[in-house]
Amino acid sequence: MNGSDSLTVKAVINIQTILSQVFKHSAQHNALVVFDTQCELSRLLSEAYKVVLPDAQFIDFDTHTPAQIHAAFGQLKALDLVVLVQSTNFRLEAFRIRVELFKRGLKVIEHPHLSRMQGDEMALYIDALAYDGAYFRGVGQGLKSIIDQAQVGVLDSSGTAFPEARLYIDSGFESAKLNVGDYSSMPNVGGQFPIGEVFTEARNLEAVNGRVRIHAFGDTQFRVNRPATPITLIVEKGQVVGTLDSTPEFDTVLANIRADEQVVWLREIGLGLNRAFTQHPSRTVSDIGTYERMCGVHISLGAKHGIYPKPGFKRNDGKHHVDVFAVTELLTLDDKVVYQNGAWVVSG
Repeated sequence: MNGSDSLTVKAVINIQTILSQVFKHSAQHNALVVFDTQCELSRLLSEAYKVVLPDAQFIDFDTHTPAQIHAAFGQLKALDLVVLVQSTNFRLEAFRIRVELFKRGLKVIEHPHLSRMQGDEMALYIDALAYDGAYFRGVGQGLKSIIDQAQVGVLDSSGTAFPEARLYIDSGFESAKLNVGDYSSMPNVGGQFPIGEVFTEARNLEAVNGRVRIHAFGDTQFRVNRPATPITLIVEKGQVVGTLDSTPEFDTVLANIRADEQVVWLREIGLGLNRAFTQHPSRTVSDIGTYERMCGVHISLGAKHGIYPKPGFKRNDGKHHVDVFAVTELLTLDDKVVYQNGAWVVSG
């Protein structure tokens, strides 16, 4: 068995678990897989789905017209399954695929931007599809319970050489949202995979102050950029007002935000749960939307975060939402340590 074959076998196992435990998919419901063959990872995942879903309809996006794809969607009924395996991101004119499929009551699994992950990153991506329900749901619910009651948070990214790198959130938090494979209380079933995240936001954005070191950020091409030395963000009243050890690439990110929004707000506080990805370079993938699930803390820069309405922020005004990844030595909520030594120390 060569390397590609072994990855396909692992992908089959992980996808079978997702379909049975997360989506409760069974033979009584139809399945449609729309795929392309433009990159190795999309081809690998498509082959894995053919093994797991032998009775599904498979449509090559690049050899079918939009009308044919629309017609295939139209044959499906509520609770049927659609899988989108995409080297980039499928477009059907003004048709927003996932949104429209959700409106029809369909379950959706999206694998976008697969071409950004090649070589060794493909194995990391397949690892990230592994679904440990007890871990994801237990830690996710445990974090939500703590976040929803906490009044203070401290994100410590200090070290021997950086003793003062701490970010303080002194306002309490918005009600946490979960992306842990439990859709029982949600209007839609599915989304982008891999999964594993809890996210929130400071109740009062101006109550966030201090310094935080970041080991990676999303660049202008939506790829993960890892500077040689972590960059320190200086935050005052919820805004990034300065940096230390910045790079030209990160300066461009900040300049683009300021050009459109005047200031750089810190909004989302994301707690990634997926243990396939870590702060270590060997456990990193290039696609920012995938790496966002990394086991650790990420925060967003820019005014765009429509989940939590805030006074003075109109829903569609914000243009930027850039994920940056904190060097996290410790995260405490009130007096509880919730992240330490590279792992969540919370149970459900």
